[in-house]
Amino acid sequence: MAYVRGLKQPITELSGVGPAAKAAYLELGISTYSDLLLLSPRTWEDRSEVHPLGGLEDAQMANTLVEVLSHSYFGLKAGKKRTLKILVRDVSGLGDGRLSLLCFGRNFLEKTIKVGRIYYLYGSVNRNRGELQCSQFELYPATEDGDFPKQFGQILPIYPLRGSLSQRLIRTNMKAVLASVDTFEDEMTASMRENYHLLSTDQAIRAYHFPPSVEVLHQAHRTLALTELFYLQLVARRHKSLQQRSTRTGPSIPTKLELKCIETLPFSLTGDQITSLTEIRQDLDSDMPMNRLLQGDVGSGKTLVAWISALHVLSQKGQVAFMAPTELLARQHAESGAALLEKLGIRLAFLTGSVKNKERRLLLEAIKGGEVDIIIGTHALFSAEVAFRNLRYVIIDEQHRFGVEQRLALLEKAQVPDLLLMTATPIPRTLSLTVFGNLNVSTLRTMPAGRKPVITHLVNEQSRKRMYQAVGVEFQRGHQAYFVYPRIDDSGESDLRDVNNMYEFLKNEYPTVPSALIHSKLDEEEKVHILKEYQGGRIAYLVSTSVVEVGIDIPNATCMVIEHADRFGLSALHQLRGRVGRSVLQSYCFLVFGDELTDEAKQRLKVMKESNDGFYIAEQDLLIRGPGELTGTRQSGYLKLIYASLTDDLPLIEIARNEADHILESDPGLLQVEHEPIRATLANAPPFEEEHSEA
Repeated sequence: MAYVRGLKQPITELSGVGPAAKAAYLELGISTYSDLLLLSPRTWEDRSEVHPLGGLEDAQMANTLVEVLSHSYFGLKAGKKRTLKILVRDVSGLGDGRLSLLCFGRNFLEKTIKVGRIYYLYGSVNRNRGELQCSQFELYPATEDGDFPKQFGQILPIYPLRGSLSQRLIRTNMKAVLASVDTFEDEMTASMRENYHLLSTDQAIRAYHFPPSVEVLHQAHRTLALTELFYLQLVARRHKSLQQRSTRTGPSIPTKLELKCIETLPFSLTGDQITSLTEIRQDLDSDMPMNRLLQGDVGSGKTLVAWISALHVLSQKGQVAFMAPTELLARQHAESGAALLEKLGIRLAFLTGSVKNKERRLLLEAIKGGEVDIIIGTHALFSAEVAFRNLRYVIIDEQHRFGVEQRLALLEKAQVPDLLLMTATPIPRTLSLTVFGNLNVSTLRTMPAGRKPVITHLVNEQSRKRMYQAVGVEFQRGHQAYFVYPRIDDSGESDLRDVNNMYEFLKNEYPTVPSALIHSKLDEEEKVHILKEYQGGRIAYLVSTSVVEVGIDIPNATCMVIEHADRFGLSALHQLRGRVGRSVLQSYCFLVFGDELTDEAKQRLKVMKESNDGFYIAEQDLLIRGPGELTGTRQSGYLKLIYASLTDDLPLIEIARNEADHILESDPGLLQVEHEPIRATLANAPPFEEEHSEA
C-alpha cells in the first residue's frame, strides 16, 4: 500500500539530485519522496488558454504565438551596457498587437531568436510611454505547423525555490515520484467523497501538482484541504472524546462557599459568567482532569469566574495555584483575590521571585503543610522548591505567555490537577475549531452592565495639539490617563518618541497635573508604589511602555494615548485600550501614527477605529497576520497545514469537525468497514501525530 506520507525513499535517488540539490531540498525540509509530494506550489501559471497581446493590461500575462520582426539596441552605443530589444507581433489568430522584449543581460538572444521565426511567448507585460514591453519572459520555438508546443498548453506549478533548485528540476522530480506509484491509497471514506464531491486521494495529489484544468485544480485542492482538516480534527477530538466518555454524569451543584461569595457581590453575574461557571464546575466534578480555556474580552470578568470556581475545589479540601506572567499582574490578582475571598475565611499567599530569605522559607512551609488555600504568583510557582500538600486546581492567566514546558512543570506538582487557561486575547473561531480542538472552551462575550464602548480616535501629527487639549479636559474632570510609548529611551537612534523624553515634555504640557514614569527597568517595589499612588488618585497620568498592557484596573482612567500605534500589533492595541473603559465613565483611546504607514498598519488602525469587539479584532488579526504568530505555532511546530487555510476555509473546518465528531460518536474504535481507510491511514501514514494534539 502506498500513502502520500508513506514514501520513505531518499530524494537522492531522483535524477538530477546531487549534493547541491540535496542541500537545497533540505532547506525546504525535503529529504524523502513524501516530503517532496507535500511541497505545495505557491501558485500556478495557467498556460492552458491563449492570452494574445491585444488588450492586455499592466502586469497581465501574455500567453500566445508571436513572430519576431526585428532586433535593435538601446542604451550606450558602445560597450557591454547596450541592451537588446526584440520587437514581436501576435500571430495567434485570436488577437493582434506588438510587444518589445527587453533582454536585460541577455544580449546573446540575438543569435538564438531569429527574425521571421514564430515562437511561443509567456511573460508579464506592462505599458511604458505607450509601448507594450516585457522584460521577464520565456520564448520557445513553435512547432512546424505554427501551433503551440504541447508542453506549454498546461497549468504549471510554481514551487518555492532554494539554492540551486529550479522549477524544471522540481517538476521533473515531482513527475518521477508520482510515476513511481501506481495508485495512492484513499484517506477519506467513500461516503465523504460522495457527500462533499471529493476526488480520490490518488486523483487529488496528482491533479494538485499537474492539474488538467482550473476546475480540477480547485477540486483537488478542496479534497486535500478537507482531508488535512479532518485528520487534524480527528486527532484533537479523539483525545477530547476519551475525556468525555469517562466523565461523571448528572448536574454539578454549587457549594455553600460559592453561593455565599456570589451573594456578597454588589452586582449580578452576567449570563456568560453563570454559564462558564456551570461548565467549569461540571469539569471539576468529573472523573477526568479538566482541560478548559476561559476566553473573554478585556474587562469581561474572567478573573471573578476563576476565583468563584476555585471555591468549588477549596470546599473539597484541595489547594489552588493561580499563575500570572508578570509580578505586577500577579500582585494585582493577589489583591483582588484577597478583597473577595479573605472575608470568606480563605487563606491566600503571594509568591514571586522577590519574596526571599526567612519570609520565603516560612511561606513554602505553609504551602507544603496545607496552611495556604490559594497560592498566587509568577513562574516562581513551578520552581523545584515549591511543594504543595494537595494541589488540585491550576489556573493560568494570559496562558499564551507561558511555554508548554512551564505549564507542565506546574502540573507535575499535582497528581491529577484540573487546568483552567485564561486569555483576554479571544481565540478566533477558526482557531478554536482547530488549534484548541482538544480543549473545552468557555466564552465570556457579555460585558458587565453600564460599560460604555471606548471611543477611538486616529491621530496624525496635525491633530496632536487637539488630542493634548482633549486629555486636559479629562484631567479637569478629575479623571486619569495613560501615555504609552514603544521605547524607554531612544538615545537619538531614531525619530521615535520614548517614555523618558516624553515624560519631560508632558510635564510642560500639563504643569500642574501630577504624573509618574513607569517601565520594565524600574524595580518591582517602585512599580508597585507608583501603581498604588495611581490607583489612589494621587497621580493623574502614567507615562509608560506597554508594561501596563495587562492587569491594571483603574476605573477612573478614561484616556489611553498610544504613540507610534502603527508599530503595535492588534492584540497589544486592544489590550492597551482595555485599560480604560472599566467603569460607567465614557473613555477614549487615541492612536497616534506617523506619516508613513505600511498597508498592514493601515489595516490594523482601521480595525481598531471600527470596533471594540475583541472577537472581531482577533478574527481580523488572523486575517492580517496569519495563524502562526497568533498561536505561537511557528515556534511550537504544531500547526503545519499544507493545503488548508485557517482564514479562508472555515466551511471546510466545520465539515471536518462535524465528520470527526460523528465518526467518533458512532464508531470510536474505527472498526466499521466504511472507516477502514481512516484506520489504515492512521496506522500507516498519519497526517498528524497523536502527541501533537496537545495545545
